[in-house]
Amino acid sequence: MRRRRRQAGYTLLELLVVMGILAVLTAIATPQVMGYFNKAKTESVQLQVQNISTALELYFMENGTYPTSEDGLRALVEAPADAPRWAGPYLKQTQALIDPWGHPYQYVYPNEAGQYSIYSLGSKTTANASDDRAMEARR
Repeated sequence: MRRRRRQAGYTLLELLVVMGILAVLTAIATPQVMGYFNKAKTESVQLQVQNISTALELYFMENGTYPTSEDGLRALVEAPADAPRWAGPYLKQTQALIDPWGHPYQYVYPNEAGQYSIYSLGSKTTANASDDRAMEARR
């Protein structure tokens, strides 16, 4: 009499159960991880806006005014035509002018209060987006 040898391996049902468990764990963990990424990006914006504000203050000390909205934040990296006392660059890299979502920081001078505003649009692509800005600095 011959004995049948059972082949080693998993049944289809066992594989489906494991895949189901992995899917449930992934569904639970993904929002947590995405929340950490968004928090990290927001904290990064806060630091970058502080660095840009510091660079703007250095620009002001040497030129007696802030860059205009037309010159924008690029005036911190490249000399604008209307800044004869420009002694920059005030920022080392032009990447410092891009927020963590890959959009350029927005800069307005003078704003309604006669101050400057620097802000990130966050994950939005236009200033008219319905959500709040990720971070804004005014001076």
